[in-house]
Amino acid sequence: MIRAHTAAIQDPGDLLGRLPDDVPLAWVRQGDGLIAWGEAHRIAVGTGPQRVRRALDELERWLTGVRITGDADQPGTGPVSFASLTFDNRVDGSCLIVPRVVVGRRHGTAWMTVTGEEDATLPPSQPLEDPGRIRYAGASVPETAWLEAVAAAASRIRNGGGLSKVVLARDLKVWSSQPLDPRILARRLAQRFDGCWTFLCAGLVGATPELLVRRTGERFQSLILAGSAARGREAADDERLGHALLASHKDRVEHAIAVESVIGRLAALCTEVVIDEEPWLLRLANVQHLATNVSGMLAKDASALEIAAVLHPTAAVCGTPTDTAMEVIRGAEGMDRGRYAGPVGWMDARGDGEFGIALRCAEIAGTRARLFSGAGIVGQSLPEAELEETRLKLRAMQSALEGTAP
Repeated sequence: MIRAHTAAIQDPGDLLGRLPDDVPLAWVRQGDGLIAWGEAHRIAVGTGPQRVRRALDELERWLTGVRITGDADQPGTGPVSFASLTFDNRVDGSCLIVPRVVVGRRHGTAWMTVTGEEDATLPPSQPLEDPGRIRYAGASVPETAWLEAVAAAASRIRNGGGLSKVVLARDLKVWSSQPLDPRILARRLAQRFDGCWTFLCAGLVGATPELLVRRTGERFQSLILAGSAARGREAADDERLGHALLASHKDRVEHAIAVESVIGRLAALCTEVVIDEEPWLLRLANVQHLATNVSGMLAKDASALEIAAVLHPTAAVCGTPTDTAMEVIRGAEGMDRGRYAGPVGWMDARGDGEFGIALRCAEIAGTRARLFSGAGIVGQSLPEAELEETRLKLRAMQSALEGTAP
């Protein structure tokens, strides 16, 4: 039988700075969270609408052979699984990893969990090599073709084509003469966007402002974002842009659709749901969003990953009606999103955990990477404005790669 032992440790300092290059995994916000490395077990999630259920069944079978010892009664202690799912369940590439070592910190308390026979020590702060000069190699779909896709989608919505909203994404390809280290990108993102959840899982690295679900016992929380605007250079300009976003009919419609999609799917899982009366502004370093908090009590024992699977894909990253929007995406985007806009996060053996939506992210493979961004399209959308929104969102990852200000 495998042992998973959790013990208190001294404060590790900068979590991401401790992360070694051995299957590095991370979920960190404002200095707290989890880092992990090594593999105790890996599950190939596969494809299809039942992919998460199959993966959870396999994880449950594996956990029956694990003896959990030590101080493992708080969220994030004991054996923890990190997961990252592809946006489209028809597409392969999702993964679920139980790391060999997890180091966590929450509210001044730190711990380490080791799963397996070998002991582990906290590694020293890791010196990281700068990726050097970054070169951009264009997109899977030219900007002109993407503009045409946006225009066609907006026209279909205006003309009653069975679609209320669709999110269209695009990518930007990157290459470097040196291998790209996702750990340095994670550290830069965490420094610049500390209000976001910085994640790293199987080469997917990013900083998402959108919390799909946090489950703690019978309670859940979700943060829904839809509708975006730039930040102003000066305080007065920033306030003007923020007020304009709050007053924008187009963005309010887009946001309401996203909120309704989450609430509708939570109905079967919850006995109580509390929603912000009005959207508010979430301000990040380079962009601001309309935001709504949702919280409540679960009616049944659904794990964090199960809830994430029920909520995905939300209208904020897909559209509505979901099936129609998904078919539009498959036909109009002209690229494979991979794990962009899919659920990413962690879950412990009790089912507690946190999952975000993989936004502001890059998929890294050696000296190559793909950056992603998307925009919600409704009937009032202007193609040029939506293109500029995607450029604004791409700058977060570009600045992290280049080591420049966002």
